[in-house]
Amino acid sequence: MYRHLRVAVVMPAFNEERSIEAAVASVPAYVDRIVVVDDASRDATAAVAGRRGGPRVEIVRHGANRGVGAAIATGYRRALAHGDDVVAVMAGDGQMDPADLPRLLDPIVDGAADYVKGNRFAHPDVWREMPVSRLVGNIALSFATKVTSGYWRVFDSQCGYTAISRRALAALDLDRLFPRYGYPNDLLARLHACGARVVDVPVRPVYGPAWRSGLRPRHVVYPISFVLMRSWAQRVARPAARRALAEPPAP
Repeated sequence: MYRHLRVAVVMPAFNEERSIEAAVASVPAYVDRIVVVDDASRDATAAVAGRRGGPRVEIVRHGANRGVGAAIATGYRRALAHGDDVVAVMAGDGQMDPADLPRLLDPIVDGAADYVKGNRFAHPDVWREMPVSRLVGNIALSFATKVTSGYWRVFDSQCGYTAISRRALAALDLDRLFPRYGYPNDLLARLHACGARVVDVPVRPVYGPAWRSGLRPRHVVYPISFVLMRSWAQRVARPAARRALAEPPAP
């Protein structure tokens, strides 16, 4: 437990047999549950993930590749079913510093936020660590997401290091979340529609010397563009009044 709340970590993974064991082992001891969601990997990701972490590790396997957003949604459902209070997301490739996890949890535990996301641009190492192509792309998408989501003070929209409260999760329709790349942009827009309080906190950018992105531009540009346009249209069309999380929690 972390400050008297049950914490789960969702760890989406696809073909991460080389890094998943270390990623699981790095999760702090105060985390009650680690849900590793193997998105139909072609390697031994699931088997390797089960080697570390003991009884707190739960392995869920997709029968077919459904995308990183769908994998995270699967993990969210498991955390809700287990009654966890706060759910964080850490990648199976080890690109998130476990030392930053309390920064993501504290605003939720303190009652100051419903959803907290990492902002690598608020960390002094970003200009040295993040590849130039990622810098340019993330800056552009961050500004676009400000407009389409309505969260003007949030930056680094593509950072996947996040934490969300059980209350915010329960307000979302997880079946409607965008399943692939573009998921974080879609989630922010849906959280805004629920009236969720979103903040970002500095996190350390982690890119090893051998880092190489496996993403192809066409697999990223088209889905994210679709999500951004849809989010903007929905934001314009919906009533100004926000619901669900805008209402105070029941005593």
